[in-house]
Amino acid sequence: MFEGVYTALVTPFKNDRIDYTALEGIIEAQVEGGVDGVVPVGTTGESPTLSFEEHKEYIQRVVALVNKRVKVIAGTGSNSTREAVHLSSAAQEYGVDGVLLVNPYYNKPPQRGLIAHFETIAKSITVPAILYNIPGRTGINFMPDSILELLGRAPNIVAIKEATGDIGQMMRTIELCGDRLTLLSGDDNLLLPVLAIGGKGVISVLSNVLPSDIKRIVTLFNEGKIGESRALFYKILPLCRAMFIETNPIPVKAAMEMMGRCGGDLRLPLVRLSEDKRAILRQALLGYGVRL
Repeated sequence: MFEGVYTALVTPFKNDRIDYTALEGIIEAQVEGGVDGVVPVGTTGESPTLSFEEHKEYIQRVVALVNKRVKVIAGTGSNSTREAVHLSSAAQEYGVDGVLLVNPYYNKPPQRGLIAHFETIAKSITVPAILYNIPGRTGINFMPDSILELLGRAPNIVAIKEATGDIGQMMRTIELCGDRLTLLSGDDNLLLPVLAIGGKGVISVLSNVLPSDIKRIVTLFNEGKIGESRALFYKILPLCRAMFIETNPIPVKAAMEMMGRCGGDLRLPLVRLSEDKRAILRQALLGYGVRL
């Protein structure tokens, strides 16, 4: 159901308010770039600093702007199960194609707590759910055996965004879950390896900047043109690294600003990219041929 390239959308700000004019241009660029879907209000969308009202309005606006041209997967996870149920139910009402549920952060529940958390949210909605396993941000790792148990309890969980960076763990998840779960890379710099082990695509930060290029890597791979896919992947790899020269989404916001797509403002505690790293990012963009 969810294969290909999904862009983890930035949230553009202007004077500390969401810039919906800029969002419209961002959405159009993504649709024109051929992505399979967009993911509003995830980590890249600075969801921790949005109010509930902003969070829900942003999802509603994205659904309206996309107008069914690509899929919309809304970030609705939380470390509070009740909050995640509330946001997921609202997103379903607005017409999303699915929801993205991050590991509950800070609480550090045991595996049975993770299972209960995701099961409760999934059973509160009818749209498909995608798990988001990112221990580096959340302090907890959702293990393959636990994922398999969860699938038996919540059949509308259909995919996982894997951002552990652990290819061995991803392989174990695919080995256990097979066709019951689509595995998507959560890291641009692991896209090709993830495709090689049986992953089906990526939820990408870099596709904010280069949607058609990220899509082409996946398309070429799926067409069996592995050498061409690999060549493009290695060409874009330095830019993948540059996108994480500081905490995401600081660099991608800077890149979008350099390209004139939106302002570079972030909400505290995130701050603008430092000038020395901005120069490195600019050089990486120019080196790839991005027009600034």
